[in-house]
Amino acid sequence: MTIAILGTGLLGAGMVRNLLAKGEAVRVWNRSADKALALGAEGAEVAASPAEAVRGARRVHLVLTADDAVDDVIAACAGAFAADCPVFDHSTNLPDRVAARHQRSRAAGIAYFHAPVFMAPANARDGTGLMLLSASAAEAEAALPSLQTMTGKIWHVGERPDLAAVYKLIGNALLVSISGTFGDLFALGAHQGLDPAEVLQIFDHWRPGSMLPAFGQRVAARGTNPVSWELVTAAKDVRLMVEAAGGAEGLVVLPALAAAIQVALSEGHAQKDYAIFAWPRGRQG
Repeated sequence: MTIAILGTGLLGAGMVRNLLAKGEAVRVWNRSADKALALGAEGAEVAASPAEAVRGARRVHLVLTADDAVDDVIAACAGAFAADCPVFDHSTNLPDRVAARHQRSRAAGIAYFHAPVFMAPANARDGTGLMLLSASAAEAEAALPSLQTMTGKIWHVGERPDLAAVYKLIGNALLVSISGTFGDLFALGAHQGLDPAEVLQIFDHWRPGSMLPAFGQRVAARGTNPVSWELVTAAKDVRLMVEAAGGAEGLVVLPALAAAIQVALSEGHAQKDYAIFAWPRGRQG
């Protein structure tokens, strides 16, 4: 039976090519028809509408841009889903809307699941990367054999319907934050006569990636950990970073960090562990 994929941008197209390479029959739809037609030339069946794409499919994958698009497509498919056909939504969505969509879909007899991914297009094509899944234990057990062909690892986050959406935003927030920080690092380096390749040489000798969970635990402790770096000293170092970059203009992350540190200093936390500045609420606790 056919697998339907609605949304054939970079990620969706990678999923289609992965399934075609495994000998699956794939039917595709995309709002911009040219992207779907390109996959038709590679062996996918091209549908003229969302309802046509899902009719008779054994499972459906939504790889769309945002919540409104997901809601519109599901509405357009009303009455076309086969009985017990699982609908896996791989889009990055707002948790509140995922929860509402799950409730609304289940009430209408649609087996909707949120299953966002941490995948680049190459991962989608190769069946690697990480897929998250919000589902009951029984539903996850039934879905895993199909989904495992599409990704390197599946994390069943539990039954809460919007929890995968929460984790997806947490992960993306980290990726965006790290990217902004690298922009500031390159700006600092450029002001000091280093090109990006020279800036990145530090990671040939110092690898902080494995320390990320420890940083998270330190922030979560809200300044109650033994002091590793006093906030007042961190404030001075951040000031030096901004000055070494030629000032705050053009920087993305460091000025915001400096401002947050000043708030924590004004609350009397100068001698506490520096990470207290990053706790968003309850600093007085």
